Amino acid sequence: MVWLRSLLFQIYFYVSVCVSALTIVLLAPFPYRTRFAVARAWGRSMLFMGKRLCGLDYAIEGLENIPSEPSVILIKHTTVFETYAQLAIFPPQTWVLKRELLWIPLFGWGLAAMRPIAINRGAGHTAVSQVIEQGKERLREGVWLTVFPEGTRMPLGETRRYGVSGAALAKEAQCVIVPVAHNAGDFWPRRGLKKSPGLIRFCIGPPIAPESRPPKETNLLVQQWIESRMSEISSGYSGVKSPANPEPREQ
Repeated sequence: MVWLRSLLFQIYFYVSVCVSALTIVLLAPFPYRTRFAVARAWGRSMLFMGKRLCGLDYAIEGLENIPSEPSVILIKHTTVFETYAQLAIFPPQTWVLKRELLWIPLFGWGLAAMRPIAINRGAGHTAVSQVIEQGKERLREGVWLTVFPEGTRMPLGETRRYGVSGAALAKEAQCVIVPVAHNAGDFWPRRGLKKSPGLIRFCIGPPIAPESRPPKETNLLVQQWIESRMSEISSGYSGVKSPANPEPREQ
């Protein structure tokens, strides 16, 4: 029954994301908040269907830590859950993502209409400069920016050096960083169909101001908070480990 429910949820995911993407494309001439309202509604529907079909209940901790001004969000990336949960939780936002996602028919078109910062992950410092330049523009417009600092979904219990672009943007824009940890990976494997029932804790940490420190030092503070919180809330995080050959991260 768990497998059947997981399959039904996956079907809903594919169908709903296509419908939402098409709607967002059609709303491209309208203000950004109109398009984001569609994305938020889709995110809420995913939370609802995940709970009803797969028993993926959730608790949001630290709502009081969300600032009133546009900020940079750094989220641990292990599953698809956090990509739609953030839509329902945070103010209007966009994302730093790999440019290849924009090449996917329909989904990529809708994603492009949400004005993400699409980077070439092999571009190194050029990608960081792109995030800073375009990120400052988005923040000035009142749009928050989400960064998955490891650049990809990580296996449960693993981490890699966080990309510096989020911390560099926060310093240049003089805004805070909001760190987020969650244990969705305990119930939803990085690869695989099965979603096991359980309570996902989505933990929003206290904002971290860049102040005058170098971005790499701010980045380390963010990583320490996220990984420490992960070890507290996740049963699969008995000990954080890095991949055998971690790739250098500039994003």
